[in-house]
Amino acid sequence: MKNSSRFRQLLIGSTYTWMVVLALIPYLILFIASFLLPGDDQLVQSGLSFSNYQHLISPAVFSMARSSILLAGVAALLCLLVGYPFAYILAQSSAKVQPLMLLLVMIPFWTNSLIRTYALVMMLKANGVINQVLMALGLIEMPLQLMYTQTAVFIGLVYTLLPFMILPLYAALKAVDPRLVEAGRDLGANWLNTFFRITVPLTTPGIIAGCMLVFLPALGMFYVADVLGGARSMLLGNYIRDQFLIYRNIPMGAAASVTMTVAMGLMLLLYFFASKRLNREAMQ
Repeated sequence: MKNSSRFRQLLIGSTYTWMVVLALIPYLILFIASFLLPGDDQLVQSGLSFSNYQHLISPAVFSMARSSILLAGVAALLCLLVGYPFAYILAQSSAKVQPLMLLLVMIPFWTNSLIRTYALVMMLKANGVINQVLMALGLIEMPLQLMYTQTAVFIGLVYTLLPFMILPLYAALKAVDPRLVEAGRDLGANWLNTFFRITVPLTTPGIIAGCMLVFLPALGMFYVADVLGGARSMLLGNYIRDQFLIYRNIPMGAAASVTMTVAMGLMLLLYFFASKRLNREAMQ
Protein backbone atom coordinates (compact mmCIF):
# COMPACT_ATOMS: atom_id res chain seq x y z
CA MET A 1 0.00 0.00 0.00
CA LYS A 2 2.87 2.33 0.88
CA ASN A 3 4.72 1.50 -2.34
CA SER A 4 1.56 2.16 -4.33
CA SER A 5 1.22 5.61 -2.73
CA ARG A 6 4.84 6.45 -3.51
CA PHE A 7 4.45 5.31 -7.10
CA ARG A 8 1.36 7.51 -7.50
CA GLN A 9 3.19 10.50 -6.04
CA LEU A 10 6.15 9.84 -8.34
CA LEU A 11 3.87 9.59 -11.36
CA ILE A 12 2.01 12.79 -10.49
CA GLY A 13 5.24 14.61 -9.69
CA SER A 14 6.87 13.58 -12.97
CA THR A 15 3.79 14.76 -14.87
CA TYR A 16 3.88 18.17 -13.22
CA THR A 17 7.64 18.39 -13.80
CA TRP A 18 7.18 17.59 -17.48
CA MET A 19 4.47 20.26 -17.81
CA VAL A 20 6.55 22.90 -16.03
CA VAL A 21 9.80 22.22 -17.92
CA LEU A 22 8.39 21.66 -21.40
CA ALA A 23 5.25 23.84 -21.34
CA LEU A 24 5.18 26.51 -18.65
CA ILE A 25 8.81 27.68 -18.75
CA PRO A 26 9.00 27.93 -22.58
CA TYR A 27 5.74 29.85 -22.61
CA LEU A 28 7.00 32.25 -19.93
CA ILE A 29 10.12 32.84 -22.02
CA LEU A 30 7.89 33.52 -25.03
CA PHE A 31 5.77 35.91 -22.99
CA ILE A 32 8.82 37.84 -21.79
CA ALA A 33 10.26 37.97 -25.32
CA SER A 34 7.04 39.54 -26.59
CA PHE A 35 7.89 42.73 -24.66
CA LEU A 36 11.47 42.97 -25.98
CA LEU A 37 12.85 44.45 -29.18
CA PRO A 38 14.40 42.62 -32.14
CA GLY A 39 18.17 42.76 -32.24
CA ASP A 40 20.56 43.18 -35.15
CA ASP A 41 23.28 40.79 -34.05
CA GLN A 42 21.22 38.95 -31.43
CA LEU A 43 17.74 37.49 -31.54
CA VAL A 44 16.42 40.04 -29.04
CA GLN A 45 17.72 43.08 -27.23
CA SER A 46 16.79 44.40 -23.82
CA GLY A 47 14.24 47.15 -23.38
CA LEU A 48 10.62 46.99 -22.36
CA SER A 49 8.27 47.82 -25.24
CA PHE A 50 4.60 47.38 -26.12
CA SER A 51 5.19 48.12 -29.80
CA ASN A 52 4.82 44.45 -30.77
CA TYR A 53 1.28 44.30 -29.41
CA GLN A 54 0.49 47.71 -30.91
CA HIS A 55 1.54 46.39 -34.31
CA LEU A 56 -0.95 43.52 -33.98
CA ILE A 57 -3.87 45.96 -34.11
CA SER A 58 -2.62 47.60 -37.30
CA PRO A 59 -5.01 47.45 -40.28
CA ALA A 60 -2.81 44.99 -42.21
CA VAL A 61 -2.50 42.47 -39.37
CA PHE A 62 -6.14 42.92 -38.36
CA SER A 63 -7.29 42.24 -41.93
CA MET A 64 -5.12 39.11 -42.08
CA ALA A 65 -6.48 37.90 -38.73
CA ARG A 66 -10.06 38.53 -39.86
CA SER A 67 -9.49 36.53 -43.06
CA SER A 68 -7.85 33.74 -41.05
CA ILE A 69 -10.77 33.58 -38.60
CA LEU A 70 -13.25 33.53 -41.49
CA LEU A 71 -11.32 30.74 -43.20
CA ALA A 72 -11.19 28.66 -40.02
CA GLY A 73 -14.89 29.32 -39.37
CA VAL A 74 -15.91 28.16 -42.84
CA ALA A 75 -13.72 25.07 -42.43
CA ALA A 76 -15.48 24.28 -39.14
CA LEU A 77 -18.88 24.72 -40.79
CA LEU A 78 -17.92 22.44 -43.69
CA CYS A 79 -16.64 19.81 -41.26
CA LEU A 80 -19.95 20.03 -39.38
CA LEU A 81 -22.00 19.61 -42.56
CA VAL A 82 -19.91 16.61 -43.61
CA GLY A 83 -19.27 15.11 -40.19
CA TYR A 84 -22.76 15.24 -38.67
CA PRO A 85 -24.39 12.88 -41.22
CA PHE A 86 -21.47 10.47 -40.90
CA ALA A 87 -21.58 10.59 -37.09
CA TYR A 88 -25.36 10.09 -37.17
CA ILE A 89 -25.07 7.04 -39.44
CA LEU A 90 -22.23 5.76 -37.27
CA ALA A 91 -24.29 6.11 -34.09
CA GLN A 92 -27.28 4.36 -35.68
CA SER A 93 -25.23 1.49 -37.13
CA SER A 94 -25.17 -1.97 -35.65
CA ALA A 95 -22.63 -2.98 -33.04
CA LYS A 96 -20.76 -5.07 -35.62
CA VAL A 97 -20.32 -2.23 -38.10
CA GLN A 98 -19.44 0.56 -35.66
CA PRO A 99 -15.89 -0.66 -34.84
CA LEU A 100 -15.03 -0.79 -38.55
CA MET A 101 -16.41 2.69 -39.19
CA LEU A 102 -14.58 4.06 -36.16
CA LEU A 103 -11.40 2.48 -37.49
CA LEU A 104 -11.89 4.32 -40.79
CA VAL A 105 -12.23 7.56 -38.85
CA MET A 106 -9.10 6.88 -36.77
CA ILE A 107 -6.84 5.70 -39.61
CA PRO A 108 -5.90 9.27 -40.70
CA PHE A 109 -4.46 9.88 -37.21
CA TRP A 110 -1.88 7.18 -37.91
CA THR A 111 -0.35 9.22 -40.75
CA ASN A 112 1.33 12.58 -40.39
CA SER A 113 -1.01 15.38 -41.49
CA LEU A 114 1.73 17.01 -43.57
CA ILE A 115 2.16 13.78 -45.55
CA ARG A 116 -1.61 13.62 -46.08
CA THR A 117 -1.56 17.22 -47.28
CA TYR A 118 1.06 16.39 -49.90
CA ALA A 119 -1.05 13.39 -50.90
CA LEU A 120 -3.86 15.82 -51.69
CA VAL A 121 -1.54 17.53 -54.17
CA MET A 122 -1.56 14.32 -56.22
CA MET A 123 -5.35 14.46 -56.16
CA LEU A 124 -5.85 18.15 -56.95
CA LYS A 125 -3.11 19.09 -59.41
CA ALA A 126 -3.83 19.63 -63.12
CA ASN A 127 -2.92 16.06 -64.07
CA GLY A 128 -4.08 14.65 -60.76
CA VAL A 129 -6.57 11.92 -60.02
CA ILE A 130 -9.65 14.16 -59.86
CA ASN A 131 -9.04 15.87 -63.20
CA GLN A 132 -8.13 12.60 -64.90
CA VAL A 133 -11.33 10.92 -63.69
CA LEU A 134 -13.52 13.87 -64.72
CA MET A 135 -11.91 14.04 -68.16
CA ALA A 136 -12.21 10.27 -68.61
CA LEU A 137 -15.94 10.51 -67.84
CA GLY A 138 -16.31 13.33 -70.35
CA LEU A 139 -17.53 15.81 -67.73
CA ILE A 140 -14.79 18.34 -68.49
CA GLU A 141 -12.58 19.03 -71.49
CA MET A 142 -9.81 20.96 -69.76
CA PRO A 143 -8.31 20.30 -66.32
CA LEU A 144 -9.84 22.30 -63.51
CA GLN A 145 -7.68 24.75 -61.58
CA LEU A 146 -7.92 23.23 -58.12
CA MET A 147 -4.43 23.76 -56.74
CA TYR A 148 -3.43 27.09 -55.23
CA THR A 149 -7.02 28.16 -54.67
CA GLN A 150 -9.17 28.82 -51.63
CA THR A 151 -11.11 25.68 -52.49
CA ALA A 152 -7.96 23.57 -52.16
CA VAL A 153 -7.27 25.07 -48.73
CA PHE A 154 -10.80 24.24 -47.58
CA ILE A 155 -10.44 20.69 -48.90
CA GLY A 156 -7.16 20.29 -47.03
CA LEU A 157 -8.52 21.65 -43.76
CA VAL A 158 -11.68 19.54 -43.92
CA TYR A 159 -9.74 16.42 -44.85
CA THR A 160 -7.26 16.94 -42.00
CA LEU A 161 -9.67 18.04 -39.26
CA LEU A 162 -12.81 16.04 -40.06
CA PRO A 163 -12.09 13.30 -37.47
CA PHE A 164 -12.00 15.98 -34.74
CA MET A 165 -15.58 16.82 -35.66
CA ILE A 166 -16.89 13.28 -36.07
CA LEU A 167 -15.71 11.86 -32.74
CA PRO A 168 -17.40 14.37 -30.36
CA LEU A 169 -20.55 14.28 -32.51
CA TYR A 170 -20.57 10.49 -32.33
CA ALA A 171 -20.20 10.59 -28.54
CA ALA A 172 -23.05 13.12 -28.25
CA LEU A 173 -25.34 11.12 -30.55
CA LYS A 174 -24.67 7.91 -28.63
CA ALA A 175 -25.74 9.69 -25.43
CA VAL A 176 -29.15 10.63 -26.86
CA ASP A 177 -31.90 8.57 -25.23
CA PRO A 178 -33.73 6.76 -28.08
CA ARG A 179 -36.91 6.82 -26.00
CA LEU A 180 -37.11 10.58 -26.49
CA VAL A 181 -37.04 10.15 -30.27
CA GLU A 182 -39.68 7.41 -30.06
CA ALA A 183 -41.85 9.64 -27.88
CA GLY A 184 -41.66 12.40 -30.47
CA ARG A 185 -42.73 10.02 -33.22
CA ASP A 186 -45.56 8.69 -31.08
CA LEU A 187 -46.80 12.26 -30.72
CA GLY A 188 -47.02 12.60 -34.49
CA ALA A 189 -43.71 14.21 -35.38
CA ASN A 190 -42.04 13.05 -38.57
CA TRP A 191 -38.34 12.18 -38.89
CA LEU A 192 -37.37 15.73 -39.83
CA ASN A 193 -39.13 17.29 -36.84
CA THR A 194 -37.71 14.79 -34.36
CA PHE A 195 -34.24 15.35 -35.78
CA PHE A 196 -34.26 19.15 -35.53
CA ARG A 197 -36.33 19.44 -32.36
CA ILE A 198 -34.92 16.54 -30.34
CA THR A 199 -31.68 15.14 -31.74
CA VAL A 200 -29.94 18.38 -32.71
CA PRO A 201 -30.67 20.25 -29.43
CA LEU A 202 -29.52 17.27 -27.37
CA THR A 203 -26.27 17.05 -29.36
CA THR A 204 -25.50 20.79 -29.11
CA PRO A 205 -22.57 20.21 -26.69
CA GLY A 206 -21.03 17.81 -29.22
CA ILE A 207 -21.55 20.34 -32.02
CA ILE A 208 -19.86 23.08 -30.02
CA ALA A 209 -16.99 20.78 -29.01
CA GLY A 210 -16.46 19.61 -32.59
CA CYS A 211 -16.48 23.17 -33.94
CA MET A 212 -13.95 24.24 -31.32
CA LEU A 213 -11.70 21.25 -32.03
CA VAL A 214 -11.72 22.16 -35.73
CA PHE A 215 -11.69 25.95 -35.52
CA LEU A 216 -8.75 26.36 -33.14
CA PRO A 217 -6.25 24.10 -34.99
CA ALA A 218 -7.37 25.54 -38.35
CA LEU A 219 -6.07 28.95 -37.29
CA GLY A 220 -2.51 27.66 -37.05
CA MET A 221 -2.23 25.00 -39.76
CA PHE A 222 0.03 27.12 -41.95
CA TYR A 223 1.39 24.20 -43.97
CA VAL A 224 -2.04 23.48 -45.45
CA ALA A 225 -2.29 27.04 -46.75
CA ASP A 226 1.32 26.93 -47.99
CA VAL A 227 1.11 23.60 -49.82
CA LEU A 228 -2.41 23.83 -51.24
CA GLY A 229 -3.05 27.56 -51.39
CA GLY A 230 0.39 28.93 -52.15
CA ALA A 231 0.80 32.58 -51.24
CA ARG A 232 -2.90 33.35 -51.78
CA SER A 233 -4.08 32.14 -48.37
CA MET A 234 -2.65 33.46 -45.12
CA LEU A 235 -3.47 32.04 -41.71
CA LEU A 236 -2.35 33.27 -38.33
CA GLY A 237 0.04 30.34 -38.23
CA ASN A 238 1.67 31.57 -41.47
CA TYR A 239 2.17 35.03 -39.96
CA ILE A 240 3.76 33.64 -36.79
CA ARG A 241 5.95 31.26 -38.80
CA ASP A 242 7.16 34.11 -41.02
CA GLN A 243 8.06 36.30 -38.04
CA PHE A 244 10.20 33.56 -36.48
CA LEU A 245 11.82 31.95 -39.52
CA ILE A 246 11.84 34.54 -42.31
CA TYR A 247 11.98 38.01 -40.74
CA ARG A 248 13.81 36.79 -37.60
CA ASN A 249 11.58 39.09 -35.55
CA ILE A 250 11.35 36.95 -32.43
CA PRO A 251 9.51 39.52 -30.25
CA MET A 252 6.86 40.09 -32.92
CA GLY A 253 6.32 36.37 -33.39
CA ALA A 254 6.19 35.90 -29.63
CA ALA A 255 3.58 38.66 -29.27
CA ALA A 256 1.43 37.11 -31.99
CA SER A 257 1.78 33.67 -30.38
CA VAL A 258 0.80 34.98 -26.94
CA THR A 259 -2.19 36.86 -28.36
CA MET A 260 -3.36 33.79 -30.26
CA THR A 261 -2.95 31.58 -27.19
CA VAL A 262 -4.93 34.00 -25.00
CA ALA A 263 -7.68 34.20 -27.61
CA MET A 264 -7.88 30.41 -27.79
CA GLY A 265 -7.98 30.21 -24.01
CA LEU A 266 -10.89 32.66 -23.88
CA MET A 267 -12.75 30.64 -26.51
CA LEU A 268 -12.19 27.43 -24.54
CA LEU A 269 -13.42 29.18 -21.40
CA LEU A 270 -16.51 30.33 -23.29
CA TYR A 271 -17.08 26.78 -24.48
CA PHE A 272 -16.77 25.50 -20.91
CA PHE A 273 -19.43 27.87 -19.58
CA ALA A 274 -21.71 27.28 -22.58
CA SER A 275 -21.41 23.50 -22.22
CA LYS A 276 -22.05 23.73 -18.49
CA ARG A 277 -25.16 25.82 -19.08
CA LEU A 278 -26.48 23.46 -21.75
CA ASN A 279 -25.97 20.45 -19.49
CA ARG A 280 -27.76 22.24 -16.66
CA GLU A 281 -30.70 23.09 -18.94
CA ALA A 282 -30.87 19.51 -20.20
CA MET A 283 -31.14 18.19 -16.63
CA GLN A 284 -34.04 20.52 -15.78
